[in-house]
Amino acid sequence: MKKKSPLVQKYIFVTGGVVSSIGKGLCAASLGALLEARGLKLSMMKFDPYINVDPGTMSPLQHGEVFVTDDGAETDLDLGHYERFTHVKVSRSNNYTTGQIYDAVISKERRGDYLGGTVQVIPHITDEIKNYIYDTSQGAEVAIIEIGGTIGDIESLPFLEAIRQMRVDCGFENVIFIHVTLVPFIAAAGELKSKPTQHSVKEMRSIGIQPDFLICRSEKSIPLELKSKIGLFCNVKSDAVISCPDAATIYEVPLVLHEQKLDELVVKRLGLKNEIIDLAPWEKMVKVIKNPTHVVRIGIVGKYVDLKESYKSLNEALIHGGIANNSKVEIAFVDSENIDEHNVRESLQGLHGILVPGGFGYRGAEGKIIAIQYARENKLPYFGICFGMQLAVIEFARHVAGIVDATSREFSEKVKSSRNYVIDIMTEQRKVTQKGGTMRLGSYPCHLGAGTLARKIYGKDLVHERHRHRYEFNNRYREILKKFGMTLCGICDERDLVEMVELPEHPWFVGCQFHPEFKSKPMAPHPLFTSFIEASLHQALGKKKATVKNIAPKVSAKSEAGSSNKKTEKKIKYNKTVETSKKAREFFGR
Repeated sequence: MKKKSPLVQKYIFVTGGVVSSIGKGLCAASLGALLEARGLKLSMMKFDPYINVDPGTMSPLQHGEVFVTDDGAETDLDLGHYERFTHVKVSRSNNYTTGQIYDAVISKERRGDYLGGTVQVIPHITDEIKNYIYDTSQGAEVAIIEIGGTIGDIESLPFLEAIRQMRVDCGFENVIFIHVTLVPFIAAAGELKSKPTQHSVKEMRSIGIQPDFLICRSEKSIPLELKSKIGLFCNVKSDAVISCPDAATIYEVPLVLHEQKLDELVVKRLGLKNEIIDLAPWEKMVKVIKNPTHVVRIGIVGKYVDLKESYKSLNEALIHGGIANNSKVEIAFVDSENIDEHNVRESLQGLHGILVPGGFGYRGAEGKIIAIQYARENKLPYFGICFGMQLAVIEFARHVAGIVDATSREFSEKVKSSRNYVIDIMTEQRKVTQKGGTMRLGSYPCHLGAGTLARKIYGKDLVHERHRHRYEFNNRYREILKKFGMTLCGICDERDLVEMVELPEHPWFVGCQFHPEFKSKPMAPHPLFTSFIEASLHQALGKKKATVKNIAPKVSAKSEAGSSNKKTEKKIKYNKTVETSKKAREFFGR
């Protein structure tokens, strides 16, 4: 019997230069998708240089959304890209911050682990970083590690020093450096400029890192002459200078990188087998995204509307729901602070569905409640997620069950006269004083009631979904709200907590305590989003034939596109949702 060779991990480090938010996470996830399509087993990881322990206490307007893993970690939004583009299941070990690393080193020093030695950035901090990389890469053939921030940031230096050492430790043939940089187009000169990229690579080389590949982000494709110039001045082969212009959809990025043979060059450089790659599912998905049959307008009513990244997973999950319904999803961000009972109709005009996402605090809450009431009374499809479910319960209690002062204990400082907290804090949460990492976080089971819409949508009676909240449905109000027509369709039996509510007399009105957007993928859309878009499409088709050609936007919408299995019936039956999801999986070969 032939003896198998020992598994030797290969490491790909992705860094960014010139500006932040350049797309390192998307490039890393796209390369991961290509390597997976070649049959390689991956691990993916993100290091964030900020000193916060995690992004859980950071404003979404500063950092973007907080992505939650099954094990309850509050992580960077790029981990959402990793899960959407690949089969990697991320956990708290896939995202580390400077705060976590320094905390671990200081804890070891306090225990005396360093035997009285002077604790320094090198080797103690850099060794801690390398140990996390080695641990997370266990069992993988290729580990892709993204370094957050921008080259030149003082916070990033320990991470860059650690990965510089890893090429020495692991060998040149086992480590690749990919640098994502900007090649701006100067309209006045009519030229793409390479100087920012040259300076960024110069900064990398000054700390001992020579990039193997450059992924050049730009508005336009980079011509061969400019790629040769960049390669010459950056000491990189011209075919390793990869042009990555703005794409119509983020799901086109893997195809753009593959067209320039990035994945082929990477496996060759790492000495891996050049397996046959099948990108037919990606090509099919991108084709239907670009050529949808219908248009659906969804209003996201929230208070973080000034930064789209605040709702990144949510935006993508809506697009995935559109993919499953052959529809382009136009997303209109509606600022809840500007909604009142006098302008609600005007604010929500032209929308086919309303979604209120997760959030915290009283600011903007009353505007959301007014929007929910409008959706309920006007039979407009409504989807409430986390905070959106809690506010739906408050709205129903006030205007249907007659509990006029119904509110959440979260608002107790603002609404001091209320005695009816239909949304309350869990007993074990009442003594919590620290904010970070203390909510109900991670995956919990949800049992779905027989005969409910939720059960039909999922097609099974038990699901597991990811949570991030501190307040819960108050069980003391279960019977009275059920009496007035609210169905408590999802229950966490283990903790006796209400997880989902719905209104059976409404075409589509569903609220859930968890965040289903975290588990949605373009080729495996989450069933709740598939069903919500289906109901919204029914709303659109009922008023006017909703095709891409004949519908002009009536609201200011920041839009994305999505589409999937062909469906042209004018009437869409909700009990067909499960079949629709199956067809979507079959369509993409999953």
